[in-house]
Amino acid sequence: MPENYLAEVRKPGQQVNPLFAFLGVEILEIVPDRAALRLPVVPGLIQGGGKLAGGILATLLDEAMAHAALGGNAPGRFTTTVDLNVSYFRPAGLGDVLECEAKVVKRGGRVLFTEALVTRGEKEIARATASFLVV
Repeated sequence: MPENYLAEVRKPGQQVNPLFAFLGVEILEIVPDRAALRLPVVPGLIQGGGKLAGGILATLLDEAMAHAALGGNAPGRFTTTVDLNVSYFRPAGLGDVLECEAKVVKRGGRVLFTEALVTRGEKEIARATASFLVV
């Protein structure tokens, strides 16, 4: 990860996070201990049942929480996911625009705890909690 990753990933057309570029994730905000991402649901993200794949939702939640953690880390410190728990409430489909907000709940010495919520307008789509190891 480049040292100036957070500055680079915010730029339109960024290439430092190929996953964001591939999925079409847009960054709304990354500040210390908070992040917000947007994901337009496009045909390549739809599973056989015609809805957004659950793994894509889990990825969006994980990435939002990771970036909330990165936003508050000391320079040169990175994170890796230790565990991830996702609860799915309702499906999302083609053409939906999802927003994911994440925050750090508690920072420990080496482990931090996060939570995130994906919404479509006022509707809750999924929630997650995760812990991250700071390295």
